[in-house]
Amino acid sequence: MADGRLYIGTRRYSSWSLRGWLLVKLARLDVEEILIPLAGGSTEEVRRISPNGLVPYLEHRGAKIWESIAIAEYCAELEPGLWPTDRLARGHARSIAAEMHAGFRELRIAMPMNLGRNYAGLGQNPGSLADIAHIDRLWAATREQYGASGAYLFGTAFNAADAMFAPVVARFLTYGVPLSKPAQAYCEAIRANPLVAHWYAQAAEEPASWQLEKYEKLA
Repeated sequence: MADGRLYIGTRRYSSWSLRGWLLVKLARLDVEEILIPLAGGSTEEVRRISPNGLVPYLEHRGAKIWESIAIAEYCAELEPGLWPTDRLARGHARSIAAEMHAGFRELRIAMPMNLGRNYAGLGQNPGSLADIAHIDRLWAATREQYGASGAYLFGTAFNAADAMFAPVVARFLTYGVPLSKPAQAYCEAIRANPLVAHWYAQAAEEPASWQLEKYEKLA
């Protein structure tokens, strides 16, 4: 019997669900996954279940955790390897994960996540391009200081910081945004990660009836 439940939304669109799911998988929590197809706006079933009315929402061994950054910290209590072992690297990882959680609003608005479309060239405006350039610099600085040994932000291990940025990578791939060569290589590494690839595959199997016009007709 599973130790709890992880509530997620439509994989095709739900960037926050992807973050929570990756964190739970990295921590190897034994939970039942419950997917709730998202409506165009607020989804009544999610509001009934989740304390903040949003997904992801994790119930695990009596704990109830919402907000992806909180799920990251909870999972790291059970699997400390989710954050770098070095104190300085760990502080940096938490900082960029928190910045991702709270920021990049212009990017989110201009380029909603859609794992089933090619929207190359769309959504590029001064605000989203500024966010993209900042993320590119942030990745470069992080990898130069902490990640030179591997393909991910902190080297060879896909960790909580990578999980937080995985949906940003998905947006960059969908919208074909201008990136430096190192940033593009990082995006390719994230997309090729087995967990991310599995999420994409599951998203591709979702029924067409779950698709939402507001995300499917941006062109």
